[in-house]
Amino acid sequence: MIAEIIINSNVKNLNRTFDYKVPAEMVGTINIGSRVIVPFGNGQKQEEGFVLNLKDSSIFKLKEIIKVEDTFSLTEDNIKLAKLMSQKYFCNISDCIKLMLPPGTTTKIIENRVKDKSKKFVFLIKSIEDIEYDIENKIIKSNKQIRLLNFLKENDGVSLNDAIVFTETTSAVVNSLKKKGYIDIEEKEIKRNPFLYKELKKSNKLKLNNEQQKAFNRVLESINKKEYEEFLLYGVTGSGKTEIYMQLIEEVIKNKKKAFMLVPEISLTPQTVDRFISRFGKEKIAILHSRLSVGERYDEWKKIHSGEASIVIGARSAIFAPINNLGIIIIDEEHDMSYKSVMTPRYNAKEISRYLAKKNNIPLILGSATPDICSFYNSKQGKNKLLKITTRANDAALPELKIIDLKEELSHGNRTMISGDLYEEINKNIKNKEQTILFLNRRGYSTFVMCRNCGYTLTCKNCNITLTYHLNSNRLKCHYCGYEQKNINICPECGSNNIRYFGTGTQRLEQEILKLFPGISTIRMDIDTVGKKNSHEMILNKFKDENINILIGTQMVVKGHHFPNVTLVGAIAADSNLNIEDYRANERTFQILTQVAGRAGRDKKKGRVIIQTYNPDNFAIECVKNQDYEMFYDQEINIRRQLKYPPFCDIIVIAISGKDENKVRNVIEKTYNGIIKQNISSYVSKPMPCPIDKIKNRYRYRIIIKAKLNTTVIEKINNVIKLQKEKDIRQIIEINPNNMT
Repeated sequence: MIAEIIINSNVKNLNRTFDYKVPAEMVGTINIGSRVIVPFGNGQKQEEGFVLNLKDSSIFKLKEIIKVEDTFSLTEDNIKLAKLMSQKYFCNISDCIKLMLPPGTTTKIIENRVKDKSKKFVFLIKSIEDIEYDIENKIIKSNKQIRLLNFLKENDGVSLNDAIVFTETTSAVVNSLKKKGYIDIEEKEIKRNPFLYKELKKSNKLKLNNEQQKAFNRVLESINKKEYEEFLLYGVTGSGKTEIYMQLIEEVIKNKKKAFMLVPEISLTPQTVDRFISRFGKEKIAILHSRLSVGERYDEWKKIHSGEASIVIGARSAIFAPINNLGIIIIDEEHDMSYKSVMTPRYNAKEISRYLAKKNNIPLILGSATPDICSFYNSKQGKNKLLKITTRANDAALPELKIIDLKEELSHGNRTMISGDLYEEINKNIKNKEQTILFLNRRGYSTFVMCRNCGYTLTCKNCNITLTYHLNSNRLKCHYCGYEQKNINICPECGSNNIRYFGTGTQRLEQEILKLFPGISTIRMDIDTVGKKNSHEMILNKFKDENINILIGTQMVVKGHHFPNVTLVGAIAADSNLNIEDYRANERTFQILTQVAGRAGRDKKKGRVIIQTYNPDNFAIECVKNQDYEMFYDQEINIRRQLKYPPFCDIIVIAISGKDENKVRNVIEKTYNGIIKQNISSYVSKPMPCPIDKIKNRYRYRIIIKAKLNTTVIEKINNVIKLQKEKDIRQIIEINPNNMT
């Protein structure tokens, strides 16, 4: 018997199967999907692989399989999905297979893991790009060191014991990498059970209002018919979409089936999980997201694989969990960008969910108060069923919304970050002991530092981007590569001490609020304050339980949270998303401002929202003021139709990067010429530097293609990119990317 095996590698020319002989003693134990160890290459190096097919003969002289790992096998459905993803997302099949493996098992799976708590954790110091470069160029040669570094790329911050056991290395390997400056070891406490301290009072289902009941009945009809249908549940903020989800899941469980519930971000997970636990109990729920330790994720994965969990709640990658007998898939906040992966494979969780829903003949629900333009367009075209909820649950009113023109504030001499109207409303809330959320989508203290004498601006030494000043640490940081340095008092260009800070971030906003309202309590929620495990939940609970006056934060604070005592929301700089180089700038502005407005007045108390902007006449902001999604959609879809943007085409970006700019230019030119010869589309941009043309010391060029993605287009692009095999050149092909920079 001959096995066709794909090697577990991201090297492009290994994205094919290799024939191996199945030893007589293994016949019957090796199946399609089996995980095996095989000798590979001239040096007989042992590699992990997966059996994709079995056959009777081969024309090659064959080596034998060394070992079968019988603790986990892929299903034929897994293999089929991995092949489809590999083709569509322009990556290796093994890259897609990794998404389907038990967490932490990028090498051999280990059942007898260390169960004792450990206080030692391993962190990467060097960037992933530098590590990959050192591996490719044989600067790191030890297989065990490479295995550990590859493991940490996916599981940075894992416990030392788990790192050693999962990768079959030793403490000597860890110490060697520490001495070489690749990793560091820190001590902290871990808790393996993500629900360990969650003791929540049992809740009962609520009575649905007429619109909720109508939406519920329509999806239930699809569940009972056991047929695939896609629904767009478009309900205003606070309309009770989660209650509909839970009641539908209850019906699915009654039918002895299971449910996927995807949420976009970790910051949304705590409150969602709490609501589900109080309704269904801990035993039926498994949770998967990146802030769990690798051991916790592994245990939750096993809980799903064994059939113990009936409900899986998680972020994007949870869609690959090994759930059987699926009855429904729900994607909450479906418009959110985080459902699109920014790492290889660059998949979209909504597309994977659609594939699984069709395969299982079950309903797929996309829920949002501000649907993705493409999703709403699909409703208009009859590709999904639109379910509308126009009123808030419990008859709560939508908040009053006021737009403040910051140009007028400046003309009246107000140079603070807080307009006069917002100041008065915050003061009113403090007196009434009601809570306020202030939203500013920029972290740090100042967005750039400049010399007023000569105009010198401090930029990252690795990227063509300005450094951001962080007050607490008095350091300048790059938010792209992580580089940081001490703050400066003297200009390195002209020697002047006339250094000034421009732009504003959440740190500066918090400082200004404390000056304007001395003695009040504030709490901040941004990437700088949520680094520790469970910090999202701790911040949100502290804000709610201690009735802290003001929560200040980035977009983490604007979605999904329900705080009954929050009656005021202020958007400090509504224009931040309008200035990005992206065709979705208006859409993102409308979505995020509508979502932030939705945090106010969600209970019995009336809500107020103040949006500060320099562009009050922008149509996205006008539509937010009117709280009218469909008015925004009508204008936006006409613009996209004229300019041929999604949903009327797909945007395909081919990006090339490398440390040698001449080599990058040469490869991008060859790629462009190949695309032109293939006659893929009428619109193919000429090769140009990316808007941020250097990140992490790598020069970046790109080609943009507008085309309707189909099998032929995918095949032609794959034909072109297979020809580019320059050393130290990275190639990324992305469909409808989140970030056009």
